[in-house]
Amino acid sequence: MRKEKTSVNGITEGVIWKQLLLFFFPIMLGTFFQQLYNTADAIIVGKAVGKEALAAVGGTTGTLINLLVGFFVGVSSGASVIISQFFGARRDQDVSRAVHSTITLALVSGVVLTGLGFVFNESILRMMGTPEEVMVYAVPYIQIYFIGMVPSLIYNIGSGILRAVGDSRRPLMFLIAATMTNIVMDIVFVLGLDLGVAGAAIATVISQFISAILVVETLRHSAYSYRLRLSKMRIHGDMLSRIIRIGLPAGMQSVMYSLSNIIIQAGVNGFGTDVMAAWTAYGKLDGLYWMIISAFGVAITTFAGQNFGARQYDRMKKSVNVCLGISAVTTILLSVFTIAVAHPVLGMFTDDANVLEIGVYMVRLIAPAYITYIFVEILSGAMRGAGDSFIPTVMTLTGICLLRVFWVMAIMPRRHELGTLMMSYPVSWSVASIMFIVYYLRGNWLKRCIALQNQEG
Repeated sequence: MRKEKTSVNGITEGVIWKQLLLFFFPIMLGTFFQQLYNTADAIIVGKAVGKEALAAVGGTTGTLINLLVGFFVGVSSGASVIISQFFGARRDQDVSRAVHSTITLALVSGVVLTGLGFVFNESILRMMGTPEEVMVYAVPYIQIYFIGMVPSLIYNIGSGILRAVGDSRRPLMFLIAATMTNIVMDIVFVLGLDLGVAGAAIATVISQFISAILVVETLRHSAYSYRLRLSKMRIHGDMLSRIIRIGLPAGMQSVMYSLSNIIIQAGVNGFGTDVMAAWTAYGKLDGLYWMIISAFGVAITTFAGQNFGARQYDRMKKSVNVCLGISAVTTILLSVFTIAVAHPVLGMFTDDANVLEIGVYMVRLIAPAYITYIFVEILSGAMRGAGDSFIPTVMTLTGICLLRVFWVMAIMPRRHELGTLMMSYPVSWSVASIMFIVYYLRGNWLKRCIALQNQEG
């Protein structure tokens, strides 16, 4: 099979900070458009339909969707790691087999996910304590949304394949196309045809199909080892075992994240519709930071994976240090910016004065604590890129997910206030970061990954 051109694999060469930023910015812009994609629904629905619809579209349904989708995307992230390692090592045949296994897995997972969404959505929404006035909007929205699960997974996983081989530009282009489609369709269906939340869901499904078609066609027409041939689509047992070894912990981590967030969402729901609407609007502004820090996480995972595959371990460590420094500076600037623009930005979602006041309160409480999270994102991404995912997952589950559950169960009853609930975020981030720093600096994780690399050849 044809070997990759050296220029395609520049992540293992050149000045680290330049290569990191060149790879990071398309990912960051992509996550920006992903956020815009979701925010368009919230703004148009919130203004045109009301705060109950806003609470349904962006808040309680989003938490449930993240629970179901996150597991499958997390499992498939193991494929991105092994593809980046094979690509860095120039093992073209293994790259091809991993790509076909991954796309097949995405297709099967999407079908399963659609079924789960249709069967369990209403019961889970009720378990979360969703008020009846919000359920009226949440149920039809999520039922239509789940029609797009197959294309959603194929886009996310296909984009992960492209990023694993160092291409972060084309996934950005596809997401821009999908976002523009979503906004136009929102205007047509929600404002023009007055379809309410159903119109927003239909717009999202259409845009998901467009992004999936674009990424599949790109993979099909590639001249390189990651070319997708529909006739070769199957799950190879050895690739599946590697994907599961790395990806299953990530999938379980995503599930636990989502479960802990569902518990937080249930706590938010208990404070009433105004707090739910404020939490939804705040989440869109808060998403500005998460889209950027997650882009750093994706970038360092690919950097670590390719350099680990090429056995350039010192370069891998240097890239982690560079990424930590850049993300720290970015986080501080974003915290200041988020607080400064909180009121006008939240005002885009609702005109309700009480909802606005609650949303600004949330921003001022949580945004200053963003800096406590960067070690979790960057160090876990680097370790996952090298193939170590189990222990980082355990630390995340313990330091963030279980701690949040404990906080809601044990601390909240003693002081049932919104501020107490919100503090579960900075407290859990701080605890998890300390755990990651200690584990990373000890270095045993890297020795184990190198030993496994030598064993697997």
